[in-house]
Amino acid sequence: MCSHYQSLKDAELLLKKFGVREKPASLGSYDMWPRRQGLFVRRPVEHDAGDEAVPEREAVVGRWGMIAPGTPPEKLAQADKISTFNAKSETAHKLWTFRLAWRRAQHCIIPADAIFEPDHRDETKAKFGTTKSVPTCFTRADGAPLGIAGLWDRYRDAAGQWQESYTMLTINADEDPLFRDYHQAGKEKRMVVILPEASYGEWLIAPAEASRDFLVPFPADRLVAEPQSQ
Repeated sequence: MCSHYQSLKDAELLLKKFGVREKPASLGSYDMWPRRQGLFVRRPVEHDAGDEAVPEREAVVGRWGMIAPGTPPEKLAQADKISTFNAKSETAHKLWTFRLAWRRAQHCIIPADAIFEPDHRDETKAKFGTTKSVPTCFTRADGAPLGIAGLWDRYRDAAGQWQESYTMLTINADEDPLFRDYHQAGKEKRMVVILPEASYGEWLIAPAEASRDFLVPFPADRLVAEPQSQ
């Protein structure tokens, strides 16, 4: 699971790397934790309206942690406490929070400068003189931003206004040469889906039945993992 990442500081990268036509009014938070407002890229809701003025992609700010669109006002406080910032790709299609977005192929890309995962290995703890897990920063080796596969949806707040929310899709990492070394021993290893740039466009328009074709590990040799002092 990824519960901490850094979004983009440079709005120009949205245009250059993610194909967004216009800079958004806000980039959201940079240091991202669950329930904060973050940036994601999607096809506009009006993409099939036949209006040439509607761009192919747009950058939107929403809650990191999906809230199901059918959540009644009296259940919003409860839904806010649930950890829905990651969605297992194996089960997203049948879980209440994610299934409608999965069925509708409401794909998005979450731009990130870096993601963070905990290193629980004894040798790493000893190196930093701590008994706690050591946060590790993952970036692309070529310096480009990460494009993380996700799902988005909308829900109505207590005032009846539409709000955006999104989640990151994850896959098993037990055999991944890099991510298998992170998270606690004895527990399943997970990793977010980092998309290659060449597949950004295809992911955003892919139908639901093709979603899993994109949910594969990013090459480990194209990532850099750097432990962070606490």
